[in-house]
Amino acid sequence: MQCNRFFSAGICSLVLVTMLCCPFQGWAANTWSYHQENDRLNNQTYSVALSPMPRRDLYDELKLEIICRDKHLQVVINADSLIASQGSQFDVEYQIDKLPPMSIQMRTFPDSKRRGYTNDEARRLVDAMLTGRDSVFIRVKTMIRETLSGAIPLLDAVQALQQVLSDCGMAVPANTGSEPAYSLAGFERDFNQLTPAQQQQVLERIKKILMDLQ
Repeated sequence: MQCNRFFSAGICSLVLVTMLCCPFQGWAANTWSYHQENDRLNNQTYSVALSPMPRRDLYDELKLEIICRDKHLQVVINADSLIASQGSQFDVEYQIDKLPPMSIQMRTFPDSKRRGYTNDEARRLVDAMLTGRDSVFIRVKTMIRETLSGAIPLLDAVQALQQVLSDCGMAVPANTGSEPAYSLAGFERDFNQLTPAQQQQVLERIKKILMDLQ
């Protein structure tokens, strides 16, 4: 770096020291982050957990937003490519670490073809990510029969996700450490592997447990 005649030697030295000590930290961030934003249209504050991007040399550009707005939880997916026409449903698969993939449906926003959301499956997806250790692999099936995919790291995701759940007044899972809690996604996976007779036995036991708790 050369200092031209418009900068003093002292200023140039300060710039050089800053660059060496803080080497573009904002550009290199690859972790989840928590933010509070203001909706200017409704003059309302909401919170959001933003995911990092997948590796651009391996995957498509996908990003997740976990939003709490007016005590309602929402998961939003952003893509740089076309997903579906505005207000249309589309299929998404997510896979936590090496677990079997799970399928959900999302819907594009009325004003976007590259941004979709789910309210109904939001808690299920967040709980699944809280049990993960490495990444959540996302596959988005688009209207032109292409699949957008990306492995989103779960490094440092727990704190941001738990904060959004707390903002929504939702219970935060206590066990998110080395021994993941048994989630709804895990139950559905195991339940689907049972025979019809075994499934009926499980349902009867669950019914009895629920009646005992009332």
